[in-house]
Amino acid sequence: MVRPCYLVVDREFPGSISTRKLVIETAKFNVLTAYSAREAIEMLRVFPAVSGVVVDEDIDDIPCHALVGALREFQPLVNVIVISGPSGRECPGANYHLDSFDPRKLLGIMAALHPKETKEIATRDEELDKLRGGPKTEPGEGDSGR
Repeated sequence: MVRPCYLVVDREFPGSISTRKLVIETAKFNVLTAYSAREAIEMLRVFPAVSGVVVDEDIDDIPCHALVGALREFQPLVNVIVISGPSGRECPGANYHLDSFDPRKLLGIMAALHPKETKEIATRDEELDKLRGGPKTEPGEGDSGR
């Protein structure tokens, strides 16, 4: 199985951990991270086979619509998911627009875009759980606290 790979364009500072990256990795998708629109364009030029791009609409070095246009020059059919948060600003050219930072909404779109891969990942997780003797539990779950 080839897992989907997303390019995340996040305005967080390099060296910090992108929360969007972590959310996408929980779905067991692969992630590349760019910390500016210019870096995202260059990364797509180097890694054109990404499954999609997740963009923080507040990225500030290039307007969102211009970034989407530049990304489409390299990969015309790439799915672009823009997250604007409560500001609700639109980004022309994006396939999907989220006005919430709720990770379930982002993962829901990704699962809908990749149903076969999502199912294969879930099946593989179940197989691994069986090999380990059941699903992992958090401390305090399933025990009496002793």
